[in-house]
Amino acid sequence: MKKILFAILMCLPVAVMAQDNTWEKAETDLSQKTNPDQKYLAGAVPEVDGKVLFSTVIEAPGKSADEVYDIVHNYMQSMLKEPNQIEQSRLVIEDKATHQVVGSYQEWLVFKSTALVLDRTRLLYNLIVDCENGKATVKMTRIIYIYDEEREMQRYLAEDWITDKEGLNRKQNKLARVSGKFRRKTIDRKDYLFQKIASLLK
Repeated sequence: MKKILFAILMCLPVAVMAQDNTWEKAETDLSQKTNPDQKYLAGAVPEVDGKVLFSTVIEAPGKSADEVYDIVHNYMQSMLKEPNQIEQSRLVIEDKATHQVVGSYQEWLVFKSTALVLDRTRLLYNLIVDCENGKATVKMTRIIYIYDEEREMQRYLAEDWITDKEGLNRKQNKLARVSGKFRRKTIDRKDYLFQKIASLLK
């Protein structure tokens, strides 16, 4: 009988420990649930000298500056024919000597599209790419929105509309109620463009 009691007592700490581990795991799982807006929160819209400027350096292993330029130039030219582009979109600098391409784009960003509702904004921005041997520096800047053109047109500069101050709530843990959708869609568009150029330069 003593042996049986001893065996039971020896098992108790293990059971308690197992319960503690289960509880800790549940808490860890809960803490790992990320905010769906996390990628759009503080720091997602960088400013340089008071201007919104998205910038990245993309590696292009083994490619010369001429090759990088040709790839980027061809893609930026093809963008002009995309369905979301407005006829004012154009390339304003195509300089193979300096290996720079600059596009001035106007396109539609669609927030919501149904049979009854079309909520969208005209997005204007410059896409600047400086090409070198083995890499390209890509910048998206001079961002402007023209919204609600069919009723009462409103014009917003990115600096006054999608920065951390304007595009987030006071606690900076959520997107702002109105300007937040502009911030989200602009970051998504920037991510797409940067990732597309990166995939072409691999």
